[in-house]
Amino acid sequence: MTIDSRRKDEHLRYAELTNVAHQGQATDFSQVRLLHQALPELALDEVDVSTNLIDGVKINYPFYIEAMTGGSKKAGMVNRQLATIAARHQLAMATGSMSIIFKDPATKPSFEVIRQQNPTGIVLGNLSANATIDQAAAAIKLVNADALEIHLNSAQEIVMPEGATSYHWLQNISQLARRFPIIVKEVGFGMTKDTVKTLVNAGVAGVNVSGRGGTNFAEIENQRGQLVNQPTDWSTLDDWGQSTVESLLEARSVDHPDATIIASGGVKSAADVVKAGALGASAVGVAGFFLHQLQNTPQKLDQVIDQWCQTIRAMVLLTGCRSFNDLPQVPVVLSPRLESYARQRHLKIK
Repeated sequence: MTIDSRRKDEHLRYAELTNVAHQGQATDFSQVRLLHQALPELALDEVDVSTNLIDGVKINYPFYIEAMTGGSKKAGMVNRQLATIAARHQLAMATGSMSIIFKDPATKPSFEVIRQQNPTGIVLGNLSANATIDQAAAAIKLVNADALEIHLNSAQEIVMPEGATSYHWLQNISQLARRFPIIVKEVGFGMTKDTVKTLVNAGVAGVNVSGRGGTNFAEIENQRGQLVNQPTDWSTLDDWGQSTVESLLEARSVDHPDATIIASGGVKSAADVVKAGALGASAVGVAGFFLHQLQNTPQKLDQVIDQWCQTIRAMVLLTGCRSFNDLPQVPVVLSPRLESYARQRHLKIK
């Protein structure tokens, strides 16, 4: 096993350990309330929960299996399970970072299995922000991807013992966006309105604000670093970044007609998906919570997804909306802390 493949396995192990350690901790989604509509004047079968992930990529449900893994034998087994479940429930699915295939072509099957198990579903590839045009084309071809996620992970790389230290990415992202349908996503540290606006102006198809509240890669890399006696303790970054809700409030203040906003990070319930939609997300990615369910049994994840599909439709109806895409019109009540954040940041509050 190569060093890069071993790191993929370590990420899976530490992601589950940190998920268990933080289980039960509330995220900012608990600080958002939606108001009940006593007269929805709708039937449940009239509610449409489909949405466009990005322009031209329609998904049947407003949530999808977000990027997790790939690049090792164990990661391939996880991807096989996830892709089988995605196909069964007609969910979109993103691969983990595929950059490893250019260092170690033997890892390609751990990603190819996703399309093999889900031949007609929506699949997103995933590469780093310094990927070349040729690498992007190769990654898309390998899994017949409908779009490509480009991840921003400076906070992870800084902590990673073997991480990069230069993050000049914008020009390359613009070049990629001119050639391919690109979703730019954080890896769990959120975005500001200025970052979102810059990315939209760069021509990307979608922006995934991916805020704090879910898997924390700074924490994971710090734990990995302790194993190799890394001299710096990076635990001060354990609570670094903007939460997903804060990032959605930031994105909602970007006045741009072409801004397609996606949310991920700390999404642990159907209610979180609906709240994210009310805050402007066109779709919602879920990684850590689904991985934890899968670690129990694939059947457990199957049950959770079934419940979410039913609950999301019901909650959309109870807000008085006919479709998931109508949710940004519903009233939202923020906690005093979130309201203070929004006012200090001069963000739009409904």
